[in-house]
Amino acid sequence: MKVVKLSILVAALSVALAAPSFAVSSYVEGQTPPTQPPTQPPKPQTPPATTPAQPPAAQPVTPKPQPPAPFPQDSKIAFIDLQQIASTSATGKEASKKLNDLQSKKLAELQDKNKQLQALTTKRDSGTGVLNDSARAQLDKDIDKLQRDIQFAQSNAQAEVQDLNNELQGDFQKKLVPIIEEIAKEKGLYVVFTTDSGVAYLHGGLNISDEVIKRLDTAPAKKNQ
Repeated sequence: MKVVKLSILVAALSVALAAPSFAVSSYVEGQTPPTQPPTQPPKPQTPPATTPAQPPAAQPVTPKPQPPAPFPQDSKIAFIDLQQIASTSATGKEASKKLNDLQSKKLAELQDKNKQLQALTTKRDSGTGVLNDSARAQLDKDIDKLQRDIQFAQSNAQAEVQDLNNELQGDFQKKLVPIIEEIAKEKGLYVVFTTDSGVAYLHGGLNISDEVIKRLDTAPAKKNQ
């Protein structure tokens, strides 16, 4: 049986980091704040006309969730929802957490460097007329160096996130493909599509994603037996 390589997206793994920007105040020193129009006295209110009490509106009935459609026993095809598997399975959630943790760490590092840059810039700008030429030139050099460090750190962070993304996708694929093959052989399937294959219509019962997720989550337990 020929295995077609799958491209697995694990809960929005391709997220690029961007250095946070500084907020710009909308108030410019020296400008006169806009004046507020004088407050007009409130107009006398006319008492509303009384209306007869209305019976309470009927509450909409929430439809009960429908059970999944059974798999057609004579079918030779099926499909899987990769996004459902990635976002619902324990393996997919674990991969997503690893990536989010790395993103948060790198973003915190970039934010810290930006705070340092803001502090140096404020020190230089507020020292006009106080700092001598030598001190101001040194601050300019420090600011320029830190700006280059931030650009390098951002590029490096993006590369680390992408490397981890690729590693997680590869590990997830190694676990997923054998399970899909196993289910396909058990059901005698000729082909298993994905939901993004461009098929115009699919019978709901052909979705074997839940079965894939169940086996994917229990696969480590089987190995320990």
